Amino acid sequence: MQSGVLLLFPSATRLRYFTQEYAVTSFRTNTDRLLEVTLQNEKVLAIAGAMVAYTGNVKFEKSLLGGEGIFGAIKRKVTSEGMQVMQTSGTGTVFFAQDAAEITVIPLTGEKLTIESSSLLAYDTTLKTGTSFAGLRGAASGQGLFSTTVEGSGSIAVISKGNLIMLAVTPEHPLRVDPDAFVGFKGDIRQEFVFDVNWRTMVGQTSGESYQHKFSGNGVVFIQPAER
Repeated sequence: MQSGVLLLFPSATRLRYFTQEYAVTSFRTNTDRLLEVTLQNEKVLAIAGAMVAYTGNVKFEKSLLGGEGIFGAIKRKVTSEGMQVMQTSGTGTVFFAQDAAEITVIPLTGEKLTIESSSLLAYDTTLKTGTSFAGLRGAASGQGLFSTTVEGSGSIAVISKGNLIMLAVTPEHPLRVDPDAFVGFKGDIRQEFVFDVNWRTMVGQTSGESYQHKFSGNGVVFIQPAER
């Protein structure tokens, strides 16, 4: 079976398994831990240092803007939410990986994806990136006060500890997520930060209240089956 995204619905009666090859010519997962990007005189953006091999006539350059524009880059600088991005261009095949993490390709068609910066591996130059305030969730999890937003049409490669899991959110079934397992979300979703006691408190690994991330509305939330 090919590696892919596990999609779980709250009804527990609908379970689907998506492979990681989409109708996008440039992005595909060579294995569950290796991203293969084919370039035909094209460009792609990736986290600096993520290239592990390549063939052909390919050039690698540091990208100062990373698809955000000058104001987005300044905002990241001011908030210390830096994201080191490189631009890969030319003709050939480039292989990307990061710390032997699982890789999932997510196609976007005019949508907006909010994702932890540490979970981003590579994305099309047709996509626009930015920042959104993560508030208490970011402060509690140590991931920073801002998350990265990716929007437009194109492909984005995401890394996770274990297979990426996609949980459906509906008005009837809001979802609560441990900040350390959170990867991203998309759709018409409202996010809240709530205090609650989790299993760590019950077994004595910590004390006091803990943060949880609550999602409501219509959309999907991406999580990983491990904690940071």
